Amino acid sequence: MATSPPYPTRPHTHPHWWQRTWVRHGALVALLVLAGLVILALVREQTGTQGFLVGLGLAVLPVPLLVAVFRWLDRVDPGPWRNLLFCFAWGACAAALIAIVANSFATRWIATATADPAGADTLGATVIAPVVEESAKAAAVLLVFLFRRHHFTGIVDGVVVAGVTATGFAFTENILYLGTAFGTDQLTGDSGLTSVTAATFFVRIVMSPFAHPLFTVLTGIGFGIAALRAGRHRLRRALLPLCGLLLAMGMHALWNGSASFGEYGFLAVYTAFMVPSFGLVTWLVIWTRQRELGTVRAELPVYVTAGWLGPAEPYALGSMRARRIARQHAHRHGGKEAARAVARYEAYATSLALLRQRGRRGTAGADFAVRERELLDALWHRRDVARPALDYAARATAPPVPVAVPPWPYSYGPYGPGRPAAAPAPYPAPGAYAPHNPYAPPSPYAPYRP
Repeated sequence: MATSPPYPTRPHTHPHWWQRTWVRHGALVALLVLAGLVILALVREQTGTQGFLVGLGLAVLPVPLLVAVFRWLDRVDPGPWRNLLFCFAWGACAAALIAIVANSFATRWIATATADPAGADTLGATVIAPVVEESAKAAAVLLVFLFRRHHFTGIVDGVVVAGVTATGFAFTENILYLGTAFGTDQLTGDSGLTSVTAATFFVRIVMSPFAHPLFTVLTGIGFGIAALRAGRHRLRRALLPLCGLLLAMGMHALWNGSASFGEYGFLAVYTAFMVPSFGLVTWLVIWTRQRELGTVRAELPVYVTAGWLGPAEPYALGSMRARRIARQHAHRHGGKEAARAVARYEAYATSLALLRQRGRRGTAGADFAVRERELLDALWHRRDVARPALDYAARATAPPVPVAVPPWPYSYGPYGPGRPAAAPAPYPAPGAYAPHNPYAPPSPYAPYRP
């Protein structure tokens, strides 16, 4: 059995103060908080206090649903919550602030230069806004791609990061639009279903809550494909996110310009482009997630041979239903902590399978052995809780064994003439999937070696 190299040794150096992790994180948090305070003041100035509160109450409604959808898509190999919190905060604070300032400045400059305020507003909505807003949102995807590469390994990660960022951006933008609409209704005295607030709520919250996430998801897909091609064709990898960003800008411009396409322009763009695009992206993400589950089933058996995993675990970890049953079983017998340990075990095992796949393709990077050992250690520390739950889930979801029917004439057995001599069991024995678990760590390690 091949042995893994020891942990790499690095010279003991003292980093500069600006290179410390807590300094960088503190600076990023301070930047987001400052941007949040500024955007809060700008939106409140444009909508008024009452309009801001109304807009906030209505704009928050689709946020939990959208975040839950993206989190569900990321269940196979979930990233940490801190990444999602950063993406949402960037979209709601930094990206929204950049968009408001840049869009306002560009629109005013065009109106002054052309002496055509109406044309400047149209040009700002169809050209300036898509470029500025999609670029600002793409910055969050780029930051996660560069500094959280362990958690950004494919298309699903790109979709989740981009979608949550756009959800935060749409949240702030909806506050502005709904608060402004409420202020207009206060001036005109309109209320109920005929009010501007009701119309804005229907279009932005009911009909198209996925609009901004759909635009930015195209950028995320570009980054996700680039992550799959790590180490190969650097120029192509750089062009893939740019192509995704250009597609996002184009669809955003088409959506913003639909109002100028005539009386039914909005509905035509919505039904002909937005809904099919949403369905296509959804299919792509679910298909990619199923491929990841297939990778888990294909890559983990080598660790079963090495003794790190039980025989039933690749099957159970490659099924979303089995994973859910394992967590429920752990929760019933060990409480929330046990269920959380099983969920982490599933996530680490998936990361291990995807890492090994990248290793086979030559795209894992120089820290493959170190990362593999970290994941194996994380699995081993949780094996006592996770293995019984996964073994139970494997037995509960195992397909039935087909019954072999003997040809005519039947033998005469204890069940009488015309019946088989023994009744075959339709399911395997209860212990058929129970692995022999070695509770002493196997040594030496068995990393992937090309």
